[in-house]
Amino acid sequence: MRIADLLAAGLLTDRQPLTFARKKKGERHQAEVTHEQGGAIRLLPSGRIYRSPSTAAHVAVGYGSFDGWTAWQLDGGRDLDSVRQQLLDQAVEESAQTPSEDEDAGDEPTTAALSEKERHLRLRAARQAAAENRPQTLLVRELLGWWGEYGRGVVTEKIETALANHSLVTVPPFTQVSLDTAVQLQRAPVEEAPGDGAPARDDLDGDEERPVREPGPTVGTIVSAMGEVVSVSPQATLENAVTLLLLNDFSQLPVIAGRQLKGAVTWKSIAQARHRKADCTLIDAVVDAREVRFDHDLVDVLPVLADTDFLLVRGARGEIGILTVADVALAYGTQATPFLLIGELDRRLRAVITDRFDLVDVTAVCDRDGSRRLTSFDQLTFGDYLSVLGNRQRWEELGWPLDRVAFTKRLDEVRKIRNDLMHFNPDPLPHNAEAKVRGVISILRQYADC
Repeated sequence: MRIADLLAAGLLTDRQPLTFARKKKGERHQAEVTHEQGGAIRLLPSGRIYRSPSTAAHVAVGYGSFDGWTAWQLDGGRDLDSVRQQLLDQAVEESAQTPSEDEDAGDEPTTAALSEKERHLRLRAARQAAAENRPQTLLVRELLGWWGEYGRGVVTEKIETALANHSLVTVPPFTQVSLDTAVQLQRAPVEEAPGDGAPARDDLDGDEERPVREPGPTVGTIVSAMGEVVSVSPQATLENAVTLLLLNDFSQLPVIAGRQLKGAVTWKSIAQARHRKADCTLIDAVVDAREVRFDHDLVDVLPVLADTDFLLVRGARGEIGILTVADVALAYGTQATPFLLIGELDRRLRAVITDRFDLVDVTAVCDRDGSRRLTSFDQLTFGDYLSVLGNRQRWEELGWPLDRVAFTKRLDEVRKIRNDLMHFNPDPLPHNAEAKVRGVISILRQYADC
């Protein structure tokens, strides 16, 4: 949601006064709404213009981090956030009155997506609960289910925007932990004190323009890193550690006192300790263990993991998990076959479109205004394939005795699978993902030459 949206809806007007009062500091900062830059806030008296309310609040104060939507108030004491919520309510009511196409849920192993109105009501309730200091707790998997998704991918930005529009954040961040990790829906910080070193919180501004980021997976997205780890205390016997290693088929065990990490014991360290001293104890076999935070980029720890075979992971609440080479291999190894199949599917789709259609007809579907300047079939994306085959006229030219809607619906499902693979999303694919890709390939093999 942007200032421009509120202006377009007539909920704000050009040159409408705004005030940011910091009563505890005895400060009052003045600004006004402006149509400039498509819709923004002009600070007074400097005249500097910012599309982000949070950035405008930060610059007005000169330090700190603020939720500009709750900071800036109109005459009468109403803040921008209440205006934003009014527009969200209106948009949801309008969408509820517009009938949507009936979509078959198919055999997806996920909960059907909530309607836009249902999501809005849930987020509004979560916002109220957070304001009353009783934040809602749910699994990341459940949060994704509100959008009918099985894993994080292109839907991530939609979720972050929806949360920001309700001044909510997840703690810990839902993008940095595994699907079965519990997160809380909490109110975004309203203000941070000077000295925190916090930049302006542009991320609180929903759809406000900001650099597009493509974050890689973090350590916490691997399931074992956020799970309950089997460990021993420093007072345990060596026999106890050996028994746990055998019972669980582990290669290492963390040694933990409370929440304090003391190190780890491994088969190698036990063998070395016994070689040095026949009657050694557990402490004699303890070796240093590398510890990383759950939100550390996974790619940065892979070289260390290759050297040490395992890392201990500190979670958002101080809990300890473990990450091994086998865990990473398991998370990404299962994607190898679907990845190769997607490559074959991409080649076959391009071959069908190249062989059966003229480029000018394809361009008429994929680049109607000529802005992309398509000059070759090699410039087509998977989304273009879907658009071309979903076009009634192009489909009839194929002459395939198949249902266009059913075929393109399945192709769109495969597109989502492809996007997750191309972004190296570590979340597990649906159990039937490979079968869906193979099904489309089978049809292309059978009908491509018809």
